[in-house]
Amino acid sequence: MKLNDFEQYLNELLKPNQIKDYAPNGLQIQGNEKITKIVTGVTASQALIDLAIAEKADALLVHHGYFWKNESYVIRGMKHRRIKALIENNINLFAYHLPLDIHPTLGNNAQLATLLNIDVTGPLELGNALSIAMQGQLTERTSGCDFALLINKKLNRKCLHIAPPSNKKIKTIAWCTGGGQDYIELAAEQGIDAFISGEISEKTTHIAKEMDIHFFAAGHHATERYGVKALGEHIAKEQGLNVVFIDVDNPV
Repeated sequence: MKLNDFEQYLNELLKPNQIKDYAPNGLQIQGNEKITKIVTGVTASQALIDLAIAEKADALLVHHGYFWKNESYVIRGMKHRRIKALIENNINLFAYHLPLDIHPTLGNNAQLATLLNIDVTGPLELGNALSIAMQGQLTERTSGCDFALLINKKLNRKCLHIAPPSNKKIKTIAWCTGGGQDYIELAAEQGIDAFISGEISEKTTHIAKEMDIHFFAAGHHATERYGVKALGEHIAKEQGLNVVFIDVDNPV
C-alpha cells in the first residue's frame, strides 16, 4: 500500500482533525513509500523501534509518539537516537493520541469497556460527543474488591483500589484510560459509583474518600495497550497488510 494512501486511510478512520491534542497526530516521521508490514505498540520507545527494525517493518504505529506540547524542540540524546534509528531504517512513524483514545469501537476507552464487561451508556462530559472520558454500567452490582480482582485478571497487572468509607457496591462506572484521573471529580458529581484510570495523583485519594466514589488506578500502559492492538487487527483485516502487535511492557 502506498504511504499516502495508508496515511489517508488512517486519518479517515481516526479523524484527528476533530479534536485538539497535545501532539501531532498522523505521520510524524516519513520512511518507506510502500507499506507492507506494520508493527504496532503503545509507545515509540527505543525498545519498540529496535523490535520494529528486527521485524523489517515499513511502519511503526503507536499511541504515544513524539513532538509533545511544551517539549524541547532540540533533537539530541535519546530523541536523536530514536529518530535516527527510524530514518536510517526507512521506517514511517505514525502516532494517534486522543483520536485513538476516543474512537467508538477501536479506541482505548472502548476496548477497556469490552475487556471489563462494561456496557457503555455515553460520554462522561455530558453533551460532548468527543468526550475523552466515558460512563457505563455493569450487568450486576459488584463489590469494589471483586471488581479490582477482575481488573487484575484482565489487565494482568495489580491495580490500586481506593475505596470510599461507605465501600458501596458498584453498578455505575466511568473511566478514562492513561492519565485521566482528574475526571474522577466529574464522575463523583454525577453520582457514579466508581472511576477507573491508568494513573493516580496525590489528590485522587482524598477525592475518592470525600466524594464517596471507588477509584481504580489500573496502569497507564496497561489501560492503553488494547486500542492500538485493535487498530492493527482492523488494518490487517480491512487492508490485508501484515501487522504485528508488540507489547513492550511498562509497570506504570
